[in-house]
Amino acid sequence: METVSIQKLLPSKLGFGAAPLGNMFRDIPEEEARATVEAAWNDGVRYFDTAPFYGAGLAELRLGEALAGKPREDYVISTKVGRVILDEVEDIGARDLGETSGVFAHGRPNRIVNDYSESATLRSLEDSLKRMRTDHIDFVFVHDVAQDFYGDEWLAMFESARLGAFRALDRLREEGVIAGWGLGVNRVEPIEIVMELDEPRPDIFLLAGRYTLLDHEKALQRVMPMAAERGLRIVVGGPYSSGALVGGPNFEYAPATPAILDKVARIKAIADEHGVGMKAAGLQFSLAHPAVAAAIPGASRPSRIAEDRAAMDEIIPAEFWRRLRDAGLIHPAAPTPVAR
Repeated sequence: METVSIQKLLPSKLGFGAAPLGNMFRDIPEEEARATVEAAWNDGVRYFDTAPFYGAGLAELRLGEALAGKPREDYVISTKVGRVILDEVEDIGARDLGETSGVFAHGRPNRIVNDYSESATLRSLEDSLKRMRTDHIDFVFVHDVAQDFYGDEWLAMFESARLGAFRALDRLREEGVIAGWGLGVNRVEPIEIVMELDEPRPDIFLLAGRYTLLDHEKALQRVMPMAAERGLRIVVGGPYSSGALVGGPNFEYAPATPAILDKVARIKAIADEHGVGMKAAGLQFSLAHPAVAAAIPGASRPSRIAEDRAAMDEIIPAEFWRRLRDAGLIHPAAPTPVAR
């Protein structure tokens, strides 16, 4: 699929990250989850990203319920494969979820099985279709084949996905069942490797947390230029770095380190001088790179949707970006938004 087709299919630069609907960090009431999706829809958001992993199917169930009755041709859905959600239950506290252990402590207790084989990929997609009450999924990301989940075993998991999920999704795209596929990861290395493969060929990637105002240097070295050169697109997940950029306590799903908190404070001091909101700075920075197709901030409260839209529309003076660059807070090669 050509780049222009991918970008044309994505309705806008601002999407909806549904991870919080899986009870990420807290037990979210059903009515609040439903109202949040409804607020996004009323704001004009038409791209929704989710995954079976988010609350062991809870995010997909809630998204499907909230979008029920909406014209399917009016919105785009991406979900992920690599985890199969079973009917049997398990001890949530005993799950080995890599660096995200405890993040979905309030999710469903259904057993989660890591499996990147072809059969598991097809089963996962069938289950996702049922949970979301839809007849098709637009984009599919192979989820978390990276160091943060599998440590030293990640390359073995990647190879399993290469022989299983990658080829299955390549075939589904060629058959017109899905519009495109790629990796959905929190690390740059898996994306670098898959872009070097002769086959199969992905179309789009979801890179979470690695092209943000707080952490973008590594992605700038190889992933972003390689994607641009090959005509591939990047969806930026976690543009606020798990909330750390906007005053939250977490970075990378864990308490922010003193170094991160210091960097946030330095950025905020310059932002305050120029009257720039931190959400606006973070969101617009992530979207400024030409390889980026969209950003998908997560939201669990309806009020967050209006905040994201305001951040998109805020006018940021060019001097703000110059100050950040001069202070060494953004990489010299990082594109910044064009002053409006």
